[in-house]
Amino acid sequence: MLRKFVIILITTFALVSNSNAGSDGDLILKKNNPSEIEDCFVGFNRASFALNQGLDKIVFKPVASVYRKLPSPVKTGVSNSLDNLSNLVTIPNNLLQGDFALAGINTGRFLINTTVGVLGFVDMAEYLGFSKYEKEDYGQSLAKHGVGPGCYIVLPVLGPSTARDTVASVINFTGGDAWYNVTVANDTHYFSDIDYYSSKVTAGVDFRGKNFDSLENLEKNSLDFYASVKSLYLQDRQQKILNTKKIIDTQNDGDWEELDN
Repeated sequence: MLRKFVIILITTFALVSNSNAGSDGDLILKKNNPSEIEDCFVGFNRASFALNQGLDKIVFKPVASVYRKLPSPVKTGVSNSLDNLSNLVTIPNNLLQGDFALAGINTGRFLINTTVGVLGFVDMAEYLGFSKYEKEDYGQSLAKHGVGPGCYIVLPVLGPSTARDTVASVINFTGGDAWYNVTVANDTHYFSDIDYYSSKVTAGVDFRGKNFDSLENLEKNSLDFYASVKSLYLQDRQQKILNTKKIIDTQNDGDWEELDN
């Protein structure tokens, strides 16, 4: 019941912010200049950002500093497993965007890596010639079909987002994420809620570990860290929506979206 209430609250909040973003054509994808996305709730966003920074210093940063010291093969394996799970959201969005060839490739990658690759720990698909592509999500699919970003939002714990992407993320909890379906939504003998939420926490630690130095340097050299993170996130998000970097470098795939999918 509490989970459903939170989902409805976030959805309503995001829909309202999207409606406040303008109705004169600014919601067309090609006009989604990151610098023009409104920060409609700057007071709430800055407070949420401060909360997230506090949690980062208390929880994620210390854990990430330990995680970074793990052997490279272990960290690579963890990242591979998380990437493999993300295919369960990427594949349906490939289909929604009409990219059937990519849906086939990513399905092949998922099947190979889940089986031969030991639940995705080893990227066997890459060795077999299956290229690795950018992740896709429901926010990107909405953008592809002309839905604009709406207002910029900083969600407590989850971090930066937009009204469109916040609404789209609700789809993950209503049938759009097979991993959520077999762990949280349904009582199976093989998976449980713990498996799902553990994967999300691990994704957060993995992301923080990959971007440890870059985030530290950004904070140190920024006059306004909030504004710097906002700019960086929105530019990165727009690049993903436009697919300006279709085939990704598997050695440098720090991803803002790992916490949202």
